[in-house]
Amino acid sequence: MQQAQIWNADTARRYDTPGTGMFAPETLGPTVDRLAHLAEGGAALEFAVGTGRVAVPLAERGVPVTGIELSPAMAERLRTKADEATIPVIMGDMATAVAPGPYSLVYLVYNTISNLLTQAEQVECFRNAARHLTPGGRFVIELWVPELRRLPPGRTATVWQSDPDYIALDTYDVLRQHVVSHHFHIDETQQAQLFRSPHRYIWPAELDLMAQLAGFALESRHADWEGAEFTAESRSHVSVYRLPQAR
Repeated sequence: MQQAQIWNADTARRYDTPGTGMFAPETLGPTVDRLAHLAEGGAALEFAVGTGRVAVPLAERGVPVTGIELSPAMAERLRTKADEATIPVIMGDMATAVAPGPYSLVYLVYNTISNLLTQAEQVECFRNAARHLTPGGRFVIELWVPELRRLPPGRTATVWQSDPDYIALDTYDVLRQHVVSHHFHIDETQQAQLFRSPHRYIWPAELDLMAQLAGFALESRHADWEGAEFTAESRSHVSVYRLPQAR
């Protein structure tokens, strides 16, 4: 599965769920609050800006936002919410595309760094973030923690959500650190629609090493955008990396 095939027009049309899921105020509000604080009055660059779930409300908070996006269909959806002058979008891969800057904040939310399917590409993503930042600038990543502890011997899949109208499960290839997420959406006729996406999962310690290779140091890590403590039981994390200040 290629990313351009996954994030197509049909996916873009179904992506936004206003008021629910990742668009719920209790999810989106703390995300935007934290990013606005971390920008410290400077401009922000979002890798994989998508349909503007975060970029649009962040721009409305007065933070200048530019996006990098691989999918034309997702970018077209963003254009129904904000014009090019409000949120410029550079089409390309977040590991290599260049946006006019510099920026005080680069951010990558909702597990999207795992859409890069090799370790080398993920390291390049960190280096690309560093190239765009001013001295002392921050790179923020929201990422889930691999749930390998839930896999008994011989089992390769975990179900992580099961509702009457939605079932989600992950299938793991532990040799390659790959996982495929399977999302089954069940309509009122009991017909199911399947959406799948491949990922390369990253342990927090591996993520920190990638950051070091790009010149970053870990500034903070929390279990969510509101600053909850990150523990061994946390299912995801928000990690803030920072470049050194200019001498």
